[in-house]
Amino acid sequence: MSIGMPIVIILSVIGAVILLVLLWAISTYNRLVTLRNRYQNSFSQISVQLKRRYDLIPNLVETAKAYMAHERETLEAVTQARNIASQAGTAASGKPGDPDLMRALSGAEGQLGAALGRLMLVAEAYPDLKANKNMLSLQEELSSTENKVSFARQAYNDAVMTYNVQREVFPATIIANMFAFLAAELFEIENAEEKNAPKVSF
Repeated sequence: MSIGMPIVIILSVIGAVILLVLLWAISTYNRLVTLRNRYQNSFSQISVQLKRRYDLIPNLVETAKAYMAHERETLEAVTQARNIASQAGTAASGKPGDPDLMRALSGAEGQLGAALGRLMLVAEAYPDLKANKNMLSLQEELSSTENKVSFARQAYNDAVMTYNVQREVFPATIIANMFAFLAAELFEIENAEEKNAPKVSF
């Protein structure tokens, strides 16, 4: 048996180990890309529903304005909260999962939910408004949209959780850090009492 034979075996084993490590690294990288794309796509579903919600709110305010002339402050608060939430939603859509943008959106959504809740509470004192067909239709659409936002948010949060776990487990964390797979932020309403969708029933 020649001396060269053990060297060939050793080199073959080293080559096989390097190949296995390379295949693992490629597989882990691809898995992280897939999970990142999945949560970003999930956020785009939230974005669609939020835009629909933001588009409904001015109609709701205009309808209420005809009956609630003395509630200008409440109506303006809803409009302002809607504008802030819309801007935060647009910013977050550009970079889903970014911790600062997601926290800003969560806070803005909490404020909007609180403002809508106050509007609905005040609207209870206006029987003609409660009976208005346009208002009832808007309320139904808004309520339906709130449900869709909740489902989309849950799907997004599940996708973010899966991605974050994958990027934090060892040894995948090596690839995540090497290729800057940053942690993604959940989308949660900050204030505990505002975690429920705004009550929009008449």
